[in-house]
Parts: sequence; C-alpha cells; structure tokens
Amino acid sequence: MKFSAWPSVTNPWLDLAEEAKHIDSAGYHTLFVGDHFMHNREDNLGPFMESWSCLAAIAALTSNIRLGTLVTGNTYRNPGVLAKQVAQVDVISGGRVTLGMGAGWQENEHVAYGIYYPPVGERLKRLEESVQIIRSLFQNDRTNFDGQFYQFSNAPLAPKPLQPRLPILIGGGGEKVTLRLVAQYADAWNFPGSPEAFGDKLKILEEHCERVGRNPAEINKVGTMMVGFGEPIGGGRPDPQGWHIVEDVKGLTAGIDRFAAAGANEIIFHFNPGRPLPARKETWSAFIQDVAPQYA
Repeated sequence: MKFSAWPSVTNPWLDLAEEAKHIDSAGYHTLFVGDHFMHNREDNLGPFMESWSCLAAIAALTSNIRLGTLVTGNTYRNPGVLAKQVAQVDVISGGRVTLGMGAGWQENEHVAYGIYYPPVGERLKRLEESVQIIRSLFQNDRTNFDGQFYQFSNAPLAPKPLQPRLPILIGGGGEKVTLRLVAQYADAWNFPGSPEAFGDKLKILEEHCERVGRNPAEINKVGTMMVGFGEPIGGGRPDPQGWHIVEDVKGLTAGIDRFAAAGANEIIFHFNPGRPLPARKETWSAFIQDVAPQYA
C-alpha cells in the first residue's frame, strides 16, 4: 500500500512550503494539492492558492516525493496551456509529476470568474478530448486534433515532460462515462468516497476495462481518507460525511484495512488543515513511523 499526502492550500505559503518539505523528507509517495480558485461556501473570501504555481515552487523545494493535483478542473484551462504547465513542472521536479484531471464541478468559481460552466454531459466530453490532446502533446512532436470542442493544428510542446509517460489520474465515480474514461485513458483513478463505495465503483471500472480490452491491473487505484482528530472539522462546523474522526493516527488502521479490502493500492490522507503547523508536521511523521510500516 502506498500512502500519499494532501496538505491544504488555504494555509499561508511559507507554512505550506515548510509542510511540503517535511512531507517529502518523511517518505510519502505523492503530495497532492487541490485545484480551485476559491472556497465552495457562502463566505469565500479566505485564501486559496493556485495549484500549478504552488507545485512548481514545491518541485524546487523537494527531492523525492511525486507531485500532483487532486484534481485539475478541465474547464479552467485550455488543454494546451495545461499541458505546457504540467510539462514545465515535471522538468523542474526532475520527472515527479502526476496530472490529476476531472471534468470540473465547483459552479461558484465559474460564475465568479466568468468561466463557462457547461452541462455535465458537455463537461465530460470536453474532459475526454482534453486527455487525448494532452497525451498527444506529451508524446508527439506535433499534435493535430479536430474535436467537437477543441481544435489543435500542428501544435508543438517543448520542453517535453522528463518522464517517458507522465501518469494521468482521472478522478470521479460516474459509472457510465467517467469510469469508461478511466478505463480508456488513465494511468490512475481516484474516487473520494467510503471504502465500500470505492469497492462498488471499482467493480464497474473493471467491467469498463473488460469492454475496452484494458487490464485493470495497469491502473493505480487511489482512495482518499479525510481525517479529523476528535474535534470539529474546519472552523467548528459539524463533521462532514466522509471524514474519519480518530483519537490519533493509530486509529486509522481500520479505514486503511477497509480500503485495502476494497481494492485500493494507494491512499491519500487529508488531515484537518485547521491545526497549527507544528501539529500537522507531527501528525505526518507519526503516521509514517507508527502506521505505515504495518503495510510495507
């Protein structure tokens, strides 16, 4: 089982930089950041750092950990612009990037920034075209694409990613379309639900893999655990559904075991971001020292 970290981009940059260096030295597999421009709530004035600029800086500050987005909203950027950003961060990092992608869902930031927010069917079709374009830009000297939503003409991409095949992770659990896209195009898949729901979705993903002739073992299956330590989550709000509330990191083993039984081979941890930086660093270390060795 691989263990990855999802620190918050709502904390000050210097705190995130120190936290990222600590996570890197602790031995986690991947450091993921969210890709949003604002909070998904009525009071949306708090800080929310931009994902790919943060990852470029973190790439220069770290040495070992992989870096990715959980997940990049496809609606926010032209796929050529995104491919250019991702390839550049891969170069800066020495070849450590995973591109997490999703169709986009947070309507309030589209409205606030004047970004077109298509119906869900169109968002999924745009995601499918974007994944094909980005893979071609990564792999080929020139890309031509004449799709319903995107057109590329003799487009280059240089520098290329350092990785021969930069992994693309697709996030989501839509059973008819999203999981088919995972089966056809993705190197990894994340579904942010309970272990039991994860297992149900995985069975459907395996059916899509069979239909498209893909070996499901080729796809990294990534679960997510949002963890609070015996306290309200985020400013005293009630604990949202899906959070694991434990006394300490040793209490996470039951959840890990459930994800393993459901078929996950990687788990991303998001510890309550409202805690002070020293407490967050202590938690990242304690998990690697006290829990991770049981799953080596």
